[in-house]
Amino acid sequence: MATNTLRSKRRRSALRTAAFLSPWLIGFSVFFAYPLISTVYFSFMQYDGFRPPTPNGLENWTYVFNEYRLFWPALRNTLWLVVVMVSCRVVFGLGIGLLITRIKTGAGVFRTLFYLPYLAPPVAATLSFVFLLNPGTGPVNSFLESIGLPAPGWFTDPAWSKPALTMLALWGIGDLMVIFMAALLDVPKEQYEAAELDGASSFQRFRYVTLPNVSPIVLFAVVTGVIQTMQYYTQPLVAGKVASGIIGGSGQQFEPGYPEKSTLTLPQLIYNIGFQRFDYGAAAVLALVLFAFSMVFTAFLMRRRGGLVRVGD
Repeated sequence: MATNTLRSKRRRSALRTAAFLSPWLIGFSVFFAYPLISTVYFSFMQYDGFRPPTPNGLENWTYVFNEYRLFWPALRNTLWLVVVMVSCRVVFGLGIGLLITRIKTGAGVFRTLFYLPYLAPPVAATLSFVFLLNPGTGPVNSFLESIGLPAPGWFTDPAWSKPALTMLALWGIGDLMVIFMAALLDVPKEQYEAAELDGASSFQRFRYVTLPNVSPIVLFAVVTGVIQTMQYYTQPLVAGKVASGIIGGSGQQFEPGYPEKSTLTLPQLIYNIGFQRFDYGAAAVLALVLFAFSMVFTAFLMRRRGGLVRVGD
């Protein structure tokens, strides 16, 4: 009898736990597990969305890695943006946060000015940047020419297109600025005072006081930045379309990556091959590659967090 009572209590406890976990379990199953399993399934199928899927073994994988000429340029561009853009955003966001926390008067005005660009819709912000950096009529190049500096081609030059996208990302740095400001304001003032009494310079106070205290936020900014950049789609697509002169209506085909595939990213490639060329099998392979790279980058950063997070050393 006692054994049955114990089993009944355990069963009720398990059911109670499952009931509390059910919102998360349902969300995980519907929005993560099922799509991931379906993507793996379709990566081994020939499927165009109209006819039933038919197995084709590793043909989709072979096609993407060996025959699809756009895969490797898109992968290189995506990795370039992950390394360069994320690094620049973290450094610039931390620098702006430090600058504003040091300002004695007018900090609210500068904080608002730096945060406002982040609120601009991505399409509108990209359109504005393309017109500002227009090689022929843009005010930026006109100013550079007026002071005797060379005027880059920006979004029409393959060598400058990704740096131009990085500048666009730095312009909308308001989100990281606010996060870093909150972390910087939370650093104990006693540590700064103790370091100053020990004769530490400004750089040493930053190196041994500020950086260890904000390192968890740096790790957060890097990890979320990598995940967001792996999904980078709207800005390079809009910039390429506008710079190429193709601002088309519905149904107009556009090959992403202008100029010369320098702005092509994996998310653009997935949309192009899946929803414009109706090759869902190859698109599933690309989606899995993107997922794998995101997981590898995130796992690497989390394993290396000991070198970044040093609070309490």
